[in-house]
Amino acid sequence: MEHYYTALFRYIQQIIELPEKDKESCRETFKALQMKKDTMLETAGKVPLYHNFIVSGYMRKFYINDKGEEVTVDLNKGPRFFTSYLQFANQTVSEEYLHCITDCELLRIGKADADRTVQTSSTQKDYTIRLFQQVMEEGKQRMNELATLTAEQRYRNFIRDCPDIMKHVPLKYIASYLGIKPESLSRIRREIIS
Repeated sequence: MEHYYTALFRYIQQIIELPEKDKESCRETFKALQMKKDTMLETAGKVPLYHNFIVSGYMRKFYINDKGEEVTVDLNKGPRFFTSYLQFANQTVSEEYLHCITDCELLRIGKADADRTVQTSSTQKDYTIRLFQQVMEEGKQRMNELATLTAEQRYRNFIRDCPDIMKHVPLKYIASYLGIKPESLSRIRREIIS
């Protein structure tokens, strides 16, 4: 299971240097899990209990709109943190679902352990602030793209930026994430190919 922690440390060290003491704390508080394809890691109407780190695999975050349709708001592969961030931090009810699209290897930390390590770690507080800022910036960029780019431009950007996801995630989830009807995405793909 050491490769789980190696992936976590590499990811964190892209943002902040992690001292050995904090690495040991991560090994104690982050629990390793293997989740099967199509597992619902979190469901709407509940308070998120864990902050998840994807070591490997593909996940999506979605909600169900007033028409009963699933709307994918995030698609990701490891390594990356993947949680309903605000709801986890504030321990409020989330309206989002976290879905393992493929088999996934995860690390997760509970709220009590996360709060405790913020007090004892020399880097976790700074890292958490930077991670939150990064998540907010990604959300702002996504909203901007949905508002200003055409469906074809969004798709072209996606295949440029996320070629691995294209290979492992069903098109209906990609279409939903891009704000495109599946039949429109199929048409755009045919036009690009021809």
